[in-house]
Amino acid sequence: MSGLQRASVAVAGVAESDLGQVAPNTSPIDLMAQATMRALDDCGLKLSEVDGIFSAATQARIAPMALAEYLRIKPKCFDGTMIGGSSFMSHVAHAQAALQLGLCEVALIAYGSTQRSVSRAAASPREFNPYETPYRPFLPTSAYALAASRHMHQYGTTREQLAEVAVAARKWALMNPKAWEKEPLTIEQVLNARMVSYPFTVRDCCLVLDGGGAMILTSAARAKTLKKKPVYVLGVGEALGHATISNMPDLTVTAAAESGPKAFKMAGLKPSDVNMVSLYDAFTITPILFLEDLGFCPKGEGGRFVSGGAIAPGGKLAVNTSGGGLSYCHPGMYGLLVMIEAVRQVRGECGQRQAKDCNIALAHGNGGVLSSQCTVIFGSDATL
Repeated sequence: MSGLQRASVAVAGVAESDLGQVAPNTSPIDLMAQATMRALDDCGLKLSEVDGIFSAATQARIAPMALAEYLRIKPKCFDGTMIGGSSFMSHVAHAQAALQLGLCEVALIAYGSTQRSVSRAAASPREFNPYETPYRPFLPTSAYALAASRHMHQYGTTREQLAEVAVAARKWALMNPKAWEKEPLTIEQVLNARMVSYPFTVRDCCLVLDGGGAMILTSAARAKTLKKKPVYVLGVGEALGHATISNMPDLTVTAAAESGPKAFKMAGLKPSDVNMVSLYDAFTITPILFLEDLGFCPKGEGGRFVSGGAIAPGGKLAVNTSGGGLSYCHPGMYGLLVMIEAVRQVRGECGQRQAKDCNIALAHGNGGVLSSQCTVIFGSDATL
């Protein structure tokens, strides 16, 4: 993505759909459309002005086509890149390229899922994998548990340190009115919860909810004329590692070690410049891995880095201030909601959970079983 220009485009509008468990007879495309109309209202644009559609969903194989038909839009530009939960960060990079090249003027990124209502199995049908299926893994949990076990063995990471991630997420969630979880959580409660796949108990695992979101991007110049202050795309980075966990080259190193440096190079920034980090927390091991691979701490130090409430409210780094996929919402593929929180933090809209002086926020997406990694860095006017 070397041809992309720093801050050439901006996020103009963001919104979630209804979250939690939606009413019967609601489809993923319904949720995409609901979030789209809310995001358009957020920025003051009209549906008729949208001429680029970027979407992916496990329950809609041809998501851009389905959404365009639902909204009655004939887009000039469209993209259905599907690489799991990081798809939407990838869509930001592709939308930026399209906007820069004049292929469209207003780009919509949208997602929706009803996986809680229809069951996760129905929302994400499994394929036979000759290298793994005979061993009957509980996927995706067992894949992430394998990475966590290796990190514990190699670096001395403890179950208590993993639990710190869940506890910090819950503390942030208690300050987010839209978060699913409403009760405090302790390290002991995480450790003593029902075991799912060692070392993970159910509290180490993300929520299973319905929901979706939408993001509107346009040129930086146009964004300055709209309802909300622009949040600029400063840097993007994409990387693929593997498809199956049995083919991951190193269980403790993700492709975030590639996507992060790409995004920082484009942004002209370094990890210490970032005021808030929004990470895909499908399981408690993922923020630990990503904090390492993105350069916030050395490899192997992630468990110690998050200890003592360091990523909780009042800690040394604001991480997953919405409550994350562990306590706020995780509707199948969570990446778009990861970015929505980052955008709101840069806008200064997060109230009680607002990160101090947040001019730069990093959003990182993960897809598959630590398979695809995409990073986006957002900035305020102060970063121009």
